[in-house]
Amino acid sequence: MNMKKTMMIIPLSTTILFGGTVNTALADHHKEPKPTVMTEAAELRTNLDHLLSEHAYLAVEAMRKGADGSADFEQAAEALNENAVDLSNAIGSVYGKEAGNQFEDMWKNHIGFFVDYVKATGAGNEEKKQKALDNLSDYRQEFSKFLESATEERLEADALAEGLQMHVNQLIGAFDEYVAGNYEKAYEYEREAINHMYGVSKGLSSAIVQQFPDKFNNTKAVTPATDLRSNLNHLLSEHAGLAAMAMQNGIDGSEDFEASAQALANNTDDLSNAIASVYGEEAGSKFKEMWSGHIEDFVSYVKATGAEDEEKQQAALDALADYRADFSKFLETATEERLKADNLEKGLEMHVNQLIGTFDSYVAEDYDQAYDELRGAYKHMLNPAKGLSDAFVNQFPDEFMMEMPSDMPKTGMGGTAEEGMSLEYILLGGFALTLAISTIAINRTRRESK
Repeated sequence: MNMKKTMMIIPLSTTILFGGTVNTALADHHKEPKPTVMTEAAELRTNLDHLLSEHAYLAVEAMRKGADGSADFEQAAEALNENAVDLSNAIGSVYGKEAGNQFEDMWKNHIGFFVDYVKATGAGNEEKKQKALDNLSDYRQEFSKFLESATEERLEADALAEGLQMHVNQLIGAFDEYVAGNYEKAYEYEREAINHMYGVSKGLSSAIVQQFPDKFNNTKAVTPATDLRSNLNHLLSEHAGLAAMAMQNGIDGSEDFEASAQALANNTDDLSNAIASVYGEEAGSKFKEMWSGHIEDFVSYVKATGAEDEEKQQAALDALADYRADFSKFLETATEERLKADNLEKGLEMHVNQLIGTFDSYVAEDYDQAYDELRGAYKHMLNPAKGLSDAFVNQFPDEFMMEMPSDMPKTGMGGTAEEGMSLEYILLGGFALTLAISTIAINRTRRESK
């Protein structure tokens, strides 16, 4: 096997930044094609966004289930295993079946070391815990050197090893804090682990399209438009994942329910605070009110289920239906009909049905179905991210016009691998997102004041 044709994934380090006033020197628009999120490279990055972030999310949840001896642990572990297979297939689609199989072996090995750590923790065996960490360290070094060679030094071993150590620290940290009962800190680690994987997909997709430009029609994985799409991939899929687990914790009366609900609220705050930082507290508060409202409807459904109150369950579903209709019309107006209310409402209905379906299956102890629905709910959020980012880029094209250098710096840190972007360029994706969503909030405020 030609090792240079084999690609493996490694967690890289990045920071997704939002908010603030951004000063950028835009490129000559006459030399740059119209910005778009609809490219072959953007699809690759989105696929990796999905699978890598889902890996971190499912790994944390499976480790918690293992620590608790939960009835659904096997299904949680199987969902993580299915994610590994999907990742392997993604790698195989670019590098061939042999590379995909090799990736699957290596990726599942590192998952196994995390499982070893969980088992050793449950047994109170410090020696075996350290052995699992030592195995993860060996894996980190070997895997990093392999990737450096495979990518022909597009990704560097030292930076790759550093990024993988961060991934290990985040997952182990989330687990250790959970076991210690430090639930707020545990969920902070989980959110950091999910966020970190978007740097992985950014750097990895950059390396892949650099290696095989013809496969991706010479498009770029990292542009202001694709940064926006990726940011929305992150926030929306994380919302679905955190909502599903908060609902499970709520019905179980788990000790970490408050912390899981706070993590979900923090996901909302990431958008609300960004809006407020650019457009003021009024716009930020308005968005927070709208988004938090539909989360409360899910909470009401959980409470009604626990009380076996079918009337209140239906009232919660009715409230979610009203939200779908109002929010869809609102977005249609805000985007000047670039998004159609009917299509938006169908998408929101699917989101509601998936989360409710995940929850109902969990309550009924149909865990296989619950995790199938959960993975579907997580993946589904890539669709609104694609539609919204496309509408925003079309509505505000000047915010996404930018020439990129063609050469990629030789770095393993995924944030700027393809185009050598400055801090201001990275911020632009978050700025455009806040611009679009704040416009939505402001338009609604004006409509309601009439």
